[in-house]
Amino acid sequence: MRVEGERVLLWLVLFAHLCSGLANDALSYDYTASLECLENPHKPQYGGGIILNPDLNHGLKGWYAFGGAEIEKRSSGGNDFIVAHNRKQTNDSIAQKLYLQKDKLYTFSAWIQVSSGITSVSAVFKTNSGHEYGGAVAAESGCWSMLKGGLTVDSSGPVQLYFESEDISVEIWVDSISLQPFTQEQWTSHQDQSIEKNRKRRVRLQATDGHGNPMAGAKMSIKQTKPHFPFGSAISKHILNNPAYQKWFTSRFTVTVFENELKWYSTEPSPGKEDYSVPDAMLQFAKQNGLAVRGHNILWDNGNDQPYWVPSLSNSDLRAAVRRRIESVVRRYSGQFIGWDVVNENLHFSFFEGKLGAEATGAAFQMTRRLDRSTTLFMNEYDTIEKSGKGSASPDKYLQKLKEIQYFLKGGRNLGIGLEGHFRTPNIPYMRSAIDKLAASNFPIWITELDVDPTQYFRDSKWSLKVYSSYRVNLEKQFSWPMYLEQVLREAHAHPAIKGIVMWAAWEPEGCFRMCLTDNNFKNTPTGDVVDKLLQEWIRAGRPFAGTADANGVFETSLFHGDYEVTITHPTLMNSSLIHSFKVVASSTDYISPEKGLLVDVSFRK
Repeated sequence: MRVEGERVLLWLVLFAHLCSGLANDALSYDYTASLECLENPHKPQYGGGIILNPDLNHGLKGWYAFGGAEIEKRSSGGNDFIVAHNRKQTNDSIAQKLYLQKDKLYTFSAWIQVSSGITSVSAVFKTNSGHEYGGAVAAESGCWSMLKGGLTVDSSGPVQLYFESEDISVEIWVDSISLQPFTQEQWTSHQDQSIEKNRKRRVRLQATDGHGNPMAGAKMSIKQTKPHFPFGSAISKHILNNPAYQKWFTSRFTVTVFENELKWYSTEPSPGKEDYSVPDAMLQFAKQNGLAVRGHNILWDNGNDQPYWVPSLSNSDLRAAVRRRIESVVRRYSGQFIGWDVVNENLHFSFFEGKLGAEATGAAFQMTRRLDRSTTLFMNEYDTIEKSGKGSASPDKYLQKLKEIQYFLKGGRNLGIGLEGHFRTPNIPYMRSAIDKLAASNFPIWITELDVDPTQYFRDSKWSLKVYSSYRVNLEKQFSWPMYLEQVLREAHAHPAIKGIVMWAAWEPEGCFRMCLTDNNFKNTPTGDVVDKLLQEWIRAGRPFAGTADANGVFETSLFHGDYEVTITHPTLMNSSLIHSFKVVASSTDYISPEKGLLVDVSFRK
């Protein structure tokens, strides 16, 4: 019997995926990190992992003096800890011998205190071939701070874990040390679990006829029409008049950023002579193709990347020029970008603060917020997740600068963390732990300029795609570009704190910055193939998949957050098929009630 003049009910029920439902019972990963300086440290993560005597409850067992330090166990408030004092060298501290394996990924944590002031303390692993930094923390006196990091090693063998601080006048106090190894399979399972929990939802589709009878055996074809997770790449002005470039780009990505065209030296090459025609056209192209755009950048703190006429300005003239620049670009594009990089790379460089004073950065953020109150304002830095050493852009230093900006703005509304992600050889465990610590601030985090170049040959200058195209397959594979890119993209996409990913791979005829996804004929490079491979996993756009309803008219599956169309066919339908749209979104609840069901009219009318 055919259904005619009746309605079919399609109930859409979404369930939050429970990680306990996964078959893999591997040791779960602890994404937590503390930003507070506490009276007493937390217990060691993973019970200390492979660290002997991690909570110092057994005296100095397993620990010894490194370098010329003297060590002792102390107690305070019932808590035992180890102290390195009488330090003469930066690496005079405590140490423990360990054996690390090449095929393992290690996550590290410890709680650190110093005897006076505030100073950076790093965890270092001395191997047969050198030293690997496990992470660093800005340690304080009078309270305990959490150091969280991670590492891999190039070869299996013995290592020495020790701590170092450039301030040799302070004692280093250490407690609750943990080093937990994971296999690659376990690490991948963490990513899979996180994706199921944070990027996907369980979906139940139920079809019934107008009388409430289940449509058993109904065929359901589901297609994603728009992904919700922002994933994209930078573009250059060359996309404007290049249909092949446009087709290649828009068929893959949902978000973009202009490589150089919005920067001050591009829009005001001569004082007072502004030209926004190129970024205007690029923004129009993005809007026409449904691409969200990041605003990069308002100011760049590198003195070498100013308009040629800026460095010679007097301080008063510079202040006026900065004000005009912010007024001009932010007013023009207010509300049209999803984020502003306000003062780019202001941890590595200090052009504006050096000339205009310590409040220059805060003042730039304040003015931008006044002109565009709805758009998220980002810091944007490199080597925060790429390098595990004690650099100028470590997670602690990043958060300290962000805190200064927040204080200057009298609140943290609409602030964001931009992590450029210019990787050489990725340290994936450190990348994850660094994001963990940044995520504890509760600010939105984006990967903003992701690329890989393990060779470093082309870091500072563009290189010829014409030459590159001739050797691209061998070159990329020889230096592991595709493998490293896949590792970094998978880790970023899986981390629950990451809100979007933008790669720094704009195409230009004369070459790319560090990484190309396509050649001059818009054929994928090996790194481009990696991107397509992952898109096929993460996005089902244009690739429907089918299922059959059970006896209750129900079909269940797990879908990435996004917009979808479902096409239903059944012998009782007068029409050959029924098409309906629905959305899969993140939810803080485990269940969405059947009242959210969708009522679809499939009446056949002559």
